[in-house]
Amino acid sequence: MTASSSVLLAGKSTGVNLHLLDEKSWSSFKRQLATATLAWADAHGFRGMAGQVLVVPGTKGNVERVLAGVSCDADRDPFAVGKLCKTLPPGTYAVSGDGVDFRLLALGWCLEAYAFGGYGKKIPTVAKLVCPSGVDRTDVLRCAEATAFVRDLVNAPASDMGPDELEQAARTLAKAHRATLSVTKGKALEKNFPMVHAVGRASSREPRLIDLSWGRLQAPRVTLVGKGVCFDTGGLDIKPASGMLLMKKDMGGAANVLGLAQMIMGAKLPVRLRVLIPAVENAISGNAFRPGDVLRSRKGLSVEIGNTDAEGRLVLADALALADEDAPDLLIDMATLTGAARVALGPDIAPFYTDDDDAAKELMEAAEREIDPVWRMPFWKPYYRLIDSSIADINNAGEGGFGGSITAALFLKRFVERARSYVHFDIYAWTPTPRPARPKGGEAQAMRALFTMIRERYA
Repeated sequence: MTASSSVLLAGKSTGVNLHLLDEKSWSSFKRQLATATLAWADAHGFRGMAGQVLVVPGTKGNVERVLAGVSCDADRDPFAVGKLCKTLPPGTYAVSGDGVDFRLLALGWCLEAYAFGGYGKKIPTVAKLVCPSGVDRTDVLRCAEATAFVRDLVNAPASDMGPDELEQAARTLAKAHRATLSVTKGKALEKNFPMVHAVGRASSREPRLIDLSWGRLQAPRVTLVGKGVCFDTGGLDIKPASGMLLMKKDMGGAANVLGLAQMIMGAKLPVRLRVLIPAVENAISGNAFRPGDVLRSRKGLSVEIGNTDAEGRLVLADALALADEDAPDLLIDMATLTGAARVALGPDIAPFYTDDDDAAKELMEAAEREIDPVWRMPFWKPYYRLIDSSIADINNAGEGGFGGSITAALFLKRFVERARSYVHFDIYAWTPTPRPARPKGGEAQAMRALFTMIRERYA
């Protein structure tokens, strides 16, 4: 990837002026231009329309200035200008203009500059941006670097991102911020986290529970739980080939909570942070768990297996049970959990569930400011009937496909009782169609919104 710090330069740097305007401001701004520049603009039909870019050459063949048209609509994409980092001639640019959120512009520039490398694909050279006046460069870089971290984890092929590699990523992060990390595997995992073990035991790559802690013991307790299914075949209820194509991203929840943890620790927020990741591969072999099996959970609840492809909620349940034992002030889980969530809200909007109205309000407001879209969904308790079991306490999938994202959320909620506030996210962690600042591939979702919410709640 391209390091964000080498793309967003300190404010004392100089660069070619990149001036942003729209059709309304163009009529007055063009009066300031030299005759030759105005003739150049007319020759190229530049009128400040959204998406128009005019590179003005200097007398020595250099770039003298750049004019870029932006939308004057209230719904304009503040990240749209970021695409210029790959379309402008290589160099350094200093942005100016009115009516622009320069913080989001700088963040969009850094996010657009991201490229996943290491597998032979050439990483393109990008234009650099001088950090605009009044923008906290450290804050922008924190967001951009955490996003790149998440994207790298999700984009990595499953052959190079199994439970071992996910654990190593967590260890590297813990070491960088002087956090403590422990890992439970083998017989200890089977005894203490039986559903994590059951889901992962069929793989040649050993399942485990990763546990990271950071911060003062007396600080408010914030616990993050991320689904770390490094590849999902569906188990014995095997997915079709098309359904497995993106299953390297099934650890997107784990990637996102690690990215959020990186932001929290990097900003030194006054919280006691804990991160729990059940890291497994849902594979197929002679000892794979079966449809109709009844599993015992850490919490003591018995779970009938209605579908082995609903494995994510099983590993999350054991991790949530552990998290809940500490009665944290805020408990958040993130998981690429259901296709039903994508049907409801598509790939861009991250649905979340909570009974905490204050947390929901804070989160929605933060998401709007950060252009990190989320949407609240209901813990609709009558739907517990859809995951009832005649032989166990609960079924992991139930019959029929109605309310799939809601029933998955309700399943998880059975394992949380003591946390003061609980928020569940059912994310996609992937951008299927590239847009400015959001290249195709692995994606951080709701991470910036959650960071802003946590910072404002506990700072």
